[in-house]
Amino acid sequence: MVGAWWLRLAAVAASLCAVGVARASPVVMISLDGLRPDDVTQAEARGIKVPVLRALMTQGAYAEGVVGVLPTLTYPSHTTLVTGLSPAEHGVSNNLTFDPENKNQQGWYWYASDVRVPTLWQTAHAAGLRTASIHWPVTVGAPGIDENLPQIWRTGTPDDAKLIAALATPGLLPRLEASLGAYEPGINESVEGDAVRVRFAQAILADRPAFTTIYLAGIDHEEHRSGPGSPAANATIEKTDALVGALVASARAAMPDVTIVVVSDHGFLPVGTDINLFAPFIAAGLITLGKDGRVVSWQAEPWIAGGTATVVLAHPEDAALLARVTALVTRLAADPHYHIAQLFDRAETLRRGGPREAAFTIALQPGFETGRDPAAPLAQPSTYKGMHGYLPDEPAMRSTLIVMGPSLSRHGDLGVVDMRAIAPSVARILGVELSAARMRAVF
Repeated sequence: MVGAWWLRLAAVAASLCAVGVARASPVVMISLDGLRPDDVTQAEARGIKVPVLRALMTQGAYAEGVVGVLPTLTYPSHTTLVTGLSPAEHGVSNNLTFDPENKNQQGWYWYASDVRVPTLWQTAHAAGLRTASIHWPVTVGAPGIDENLPQIWRTGTPDDAKLIAALATPGLLPRLEASLGAYEPGINESVEGDAVRVRFAQAILADRPAFTTIYLAGIDHEEHRSGPGSPAANATIEKTDALVGALVASARAAMPDVTIVVVSDHGFLPVGTDINLFAPFIAAGLITLGKDGRVVSWQAEPWIAGGTATVVLAHPEDAALLARVTALVTRLAADPHYHIAQLFDRAETLRRGGPREAAFTIALQPGFETGRDPAAPLAQPSTYKGMHGYLPDEPAMRSTLIVMGPSLSRHGDLGVVDMRAIAPSVARILGVELSAARMRAVF
């Protein structure tokens, strides 16, 4: 069966060469959540040792920075990376699903059924290419992935292992665990958890899939906890570089003509203060709390996203409600205590590719994040030391792109790249067309 996939890829490559187009090659796309581009391009000046990433960069192509999507969060960004479209179009608007009464127990956008458009996996699979994915966000039940270990967790108890086994490609996890030991639960976002997933990814790469996506969370985890640029975060980047080296070696051993695409989803900013955006909505009677402090009803509520928040209306067609909320958010934006940098209405949010659910987008100033506790004071010290989710035109939110392989159309510095251009670029290398994408290939 593996031979059939390679015959198909060879046929695609031959047809492209016949018309003078760079030959197709298999692609391994590795996402390093939260990796800032300057931590690689300026690694020596920052005292960060990343020989693998630096070698890929100097031998291939790289972006000075990648301008992401609104909001600059993991799940919306990773869906853009495999569709070439913004959240307004692909439908994944946040990390957490909108849950105003907290009935979904902190449910995330785990399920691929929320993606409204075709993905790279589907497109490659439809072209007869074999696909694989390890821990990539929004892949539970994803069509077009032949070997899938999707990202999901619930409580961190042993039942989570049963959950991932039930949702992975049938038979895949037992086969791999027989020789590799237990797979790592999705709730473990440390670099040590990444190391376990890398071993499973290496085993899957031995099957020679034509398109593989691999997600590593450790850098983001440490930057939230210790802050970007901290000694702990830099040490995690160095450990992750070694994991990338292991993946690259395995990919090249199985597929000598492989193209390696290293991406990240967003940058990072230091953060020190939580801003309670829930309280003014409660005071205005737009959110009603019960005696236990839980939401029992709502008319308008902020959907928090780190450095931004999407204001959602229960009845968007209600003109009177919209007028009330407009007056409230306008007042908040004018009050310096809330540290609001910009306020967008629905039309501007959609123009920027943000969530379709939005009546407004509230963007906070750097150093401030949206708090999670409705009972908290207006401002209090934040739990996290680093945060993202800020507007994508904030330079600190730019993410990473490094690509190395035989089919590149450009080498060296690609300048500043739009994140929506990455998926069609990968499609070009695979020899397929991502029909819904609007951006041209950049590598």
